[in-house]
Amino acid sequence: MKKFAIILISLFALANIVKAQDEVSEQCKINLSLFNESAKNKQYADAYGPWKATYDECPSANRAIYTRGREILHWKLSQAKTPEDYKQTFDLLMQMYDKRIQYFGSDSRYPTPWILGLKALDYATFVKGDELKKQAYDWMAESINGLGTSTDLNVLSQYIVLSNGLYKADAEQHGEKFIADYLKVNDIMEQLIADPNNKNKQISEQIKQSLDQIFVQSGAAECSTLDKVYGEKVKQNLTNLEYLNTVMSFYRMVGCTEQDVYFAAAVAAHEIQPTAESANGCAQMSYKKGDFNKAIEYYQEATNLEKDNIEKAEYQYKIAQIYYSELNNYPRSRQFALKSLEYNPKNGKAYLLIGVMYANSKDIYDDPVLGKSVYWVAVDKFVRAKQADANLAPDADKMIRTYSNYFPTKEEVFFSKDMNEGESFTVGGWINEKTTVRVAK
Repeated sequence: MKKFAIILISLFALANIVKAQDEVSEQCKINLSLFNESAKNKQYADAYGPWKATYDECPSANRAIYTRGREILHWKLSQAKTPEDYKQTFDLLMQMYDKRIQYFGSDSRYPTPWILGLKALDYATFVKGDELKKQAYDWMAESINGLGTSTDLNVLSQYIVLSNGLYKADAEQHGEKFIADYLKVNDIMEQLIADPNNKNKQISEQIKQSLDQIFVQSGAAECSTLDKVYGEKVKQNLTNLEYLNTVMSFYRMVGCTEQDVYFAAAVAAHEIQPTAESANGCAQMSYKKGDFNKAIEYYQEATNLEKDNIEKAEYQYKIAQIYYSELNNYPRSRQFALKSLEYNPKNGKAYLLIGVMYANSKDIYDDPVLGKSVYWVAVDKFVRAKQADANLAPDADKMIRTYSNYFPTKEEVFFSKDMNEGESFTVGGWINEKTTVRVAK
């Protein structure tokens, strides 16, 4: 009597979620209630019989047949005594997902791509004798393509794990696909992390870090490996702008912008439709060939084409570096370093560069004491560098300590008609900058 009462209560509780079906028998409803109640209490041995009867006789009656069915079949797999029993249950689990797609694949909350993702996860977890698990990989691809940022995080993670396994098994055939898989999932993860409404942001960040590590450790991110994957393909796609841009972006992301393949993609893309990315690639190619003036032209073009000020600042800084290190033109170098700071006031590297040039300009004076004034303005710039970017503090502090030792002595300042400790002083020559007179300690 008590058991019958429980059945009636469970039937009432399930009434609002049972799918309206004229053909659902009373026995199906009773079995549905029985397995649902037993599974809820983790009494899977009791749940299996009525679940299997419901699954066979009225598979469209309720979604619980599949949600509870997954739990029940996971338990049954753990209880399998023979390989035959295990395989029979595993096959039933896979078939269950196909049937769920048949009857509930149009569910707005859990559509077919979502179901395929779940099926793939179970295949990857429980399959025997399939090391590469290519079938699960294919289902996960369908799930990701269908759901995008709504894809289950476990599916995104396992997709890269499986793709990495396929890459290890056959790098030549799966190399480009593995890279494309990583880029696709990485893009989704970055969107999730940037989404202020994402309640799983911290988990998303942890998963992204793990996937980044898998990718780096795979060796696919090594420049020589990328060249093997993309070398011939770039030659075959010299008129395919979308492909060329993808290659350039990826090479830049992993820091392989000194490779000839990257240069080839950049030149071809620049001829079709100049962008900041292609101009940057052409600039780096020109620099590597020793054509510094051409490199400057391309970096300036990249600046003009770029919309992001941080990137503009970086291109201007690269021009400043060329004028400093290759063309020995300090005034022009400072000009572009200051332009870089206009775009990005936090680019402390530009201040460090200016400071180093000031410190190397002692020869603007014939008087050796006056020549030491360059160290004041140099130190001023090193101070500005760490104010702009705290990460540069260790380098800036080291330079401050070094060049402060080169300040004129108290005696030298005392006997100089042009200097008074603590007062303003304008350093001459190309520097032409005001500072404060200080003495070495």
